[in-house]
Amino acid sequence: MPERVRELRFERAGKLSWHERAAPALRDPADALVRPFVVGRCDGDTVPIHRPVSRAMQAGMALGLIDPVVGAICGSVPFRGPFAIGHECVAEITALGSEVANLRVGQRVVVPWAVSCGSCPRCRRGLTSKCAETSGSGPLAAYGFGPASGPWAGMAADEFRVPNAEHMLVPVPAGVPAARVAAASDNLADAWRCVVPALSEREGASVLVLGGGAKSIGLYAAGLAVAHGAGVVDYLDDDPERRLIAESFGARARPLRTAAGGYDVVVEATSRAGGVRRAVRAVAPGGVCHAVGYYLSTGTRVPLMRMYADDVTLHLGVSHARAVLPDLLDFLRRTGFPAERVTTLTADWDDAPTAYAARTTKLVLSRAPLDSRAQEP
Repeated sequence: MPERVRELRFERAGKLSWHERAAPALRDPADALVRPFVVGRCDGDTVPIHRPVSRAMQAGMALGLIDPVVGAICGSVPFRGPFAIGHECVAEITALGSEVANLRVGQRVVVPWAVSCGSCPRCRRGLTSKCAETSGSGPLAAYGFGPASGPWAGMAADEFRVPNAEHMLVPVPAGVPAARVAAASDNLADAWRCVVPALSEREGASVLVLGGGAKSIGLYAAGLAVAHGAGVVDYLDDDPERRLIAESFGARARPLRTAAGGYDVVVEATSRAGGVRRAVRAVAPGGVCHAVGYYLSTGTRVPLMRMYADDVTLHLGVSHARAVLPDLLDFLRRTGFPAERVTTLTADWDDAPTAYAARTTKLVLSRAPLDSRAQEP
């Protein structure tokens, strides 16, 4: 076993680099060690990478313009480097604690972005990203967000430790390509929860996706909505490349300025307060709006009276990826849904410092698994 491993660290806006740290070790009989070989860049990771936001957000919290919960998640100076980054991956198990009986070394797994126990009341309710046992006094226990979210590594690393392995690690079904589930740890699972439960209750419902902020989530949501029988799926985005991807899934794609309203399900993925207001106004009576972005301001001016008058449900919150992964992965196994179509850049593992800063919709890092011939049972 190596004594040192590499991890990708965010240094400052536009700069990432490999750093060495001590190799991880099993600390508990329920632990596992995993070696990621496919890593997806979450839409949210681009916030500090593409803009120098740390000091501005610190000032905003001091002035009461940004909600202080941001500091609880990302530190008193949000996104201040260096910290290990990455929280979407497909990995192979390299070591297991003595109490782990239902997994095996070499097995390929999805690792959820948030750390959870699987047995507390919140986890049993499906609120796995708000686990009462792992988050302690903070709002989150998560990979790749820095020390404010716990002592967890980033997933863009040679190897890292996973607690509660039998709960946390979800095997990739046989026949499902790793590239297809590169974002299942977070963004793909987030899109799933935005449209699939609502469509199961509303046969043939109409769906609107406002895209461009949470870039990949909006595209996954449009594709999943089509695949789950939505009567109409409209995808609005000013980026022509993303509109083509949405159309390849069967959605109708138009520029973001296009007027739209009267939808049963609306996914707000512009990541702007104005997008929330527009999304709520686009919901048909009795419909639902899911907002998936970061809304930092303390004054978003949500049109509550409009929601009251039209009996609209607005849902926003962290994605509980672990809770939906079994259904999501089984759907991918059964249907072959081509989620990898959203990936706009695939880069070699060693090129991660440059590739992770690329201005592209969905980046996926890739390296060869230890045993490229391995097949899941």
